[in-house]
Amino acid sequence: MPVADLVAENITKQFESAGQALAILQGVSLELSAGQNLVILGPSGAGKSTLLQILGGLDPPTSGTVQLRGVNPFELAGRELARFRNANIGFIFQDHHLLPQLSALENVLIPVLAQQRVQRTSVERAEQLLAAVGLSQRMNHRPGQLSGGERQRVAVARALIMQPVLVLADEPTGSLDTASAQAVGQILCDLSEKEPAILVCVTHSEALADQFHRRVSLANGRIVEANQSSI
Repeated sequence: MPVADLVAENITKQFESAGQALAILQGVSLELSAGQNLVILGPSGAGKSTLLQILGGLDPPTSGTVQLRGVNPFELAGRELARFRNANIGFIFQDHHLLPQLSALENVLIPVLAQQRVQRTSVERAEQLLAAVGLSQRMNHRPGQLSGGERQRVAVARALIMQPVLVLADEPTGSLDTASAQAVGQILCDLSEKEPAILVCVTHSEALADQFHRRVSLANGRIVEANQSSI
């Protein structure tokens, strides 16, 4: 049986609070392969964003392991880890984090600039991604000239520019109106399948969650599958 592209095993995360260990995650395990998507629901403080940061190699777990295509990012050091994240993981946040002085096209190309000079093939890919998110006529507009939904579409294209194995989305529609949120959610799910990439999203939005193939919740630090008990 082939090994999944993303394997998280028995992830725990503890923080010190008032001299005591506060357990945020307790034995979380996940397996996902290219083209699959997963949405994680749960109340504020449940550990959703913490789990996303661990899966993305931004914050090490207290215990447990994460492997992306057989590589444990927390065994990498410094620049090697940064290069691994840039090449293999795309991030989308509630705030688009676009650079205001750059055009939509230039913002999409930022991850490429972190590793190499921009080649024509990268520009063509950025143009294709922007067209795929409905911004073929807005590529040269700066963020201030775009709507909130359009800015988040640029962020989706930027997350996919390096053809990542894994795309992590943290409340990607949280600041959008209902129509824009619906459109961005659909675009995100469609593109992750076409690329293909693993898509893991955390949200409070039931409407966004309904667009995903698989949904789980975080409860008491553990993953709870829809209509199932804690695992």
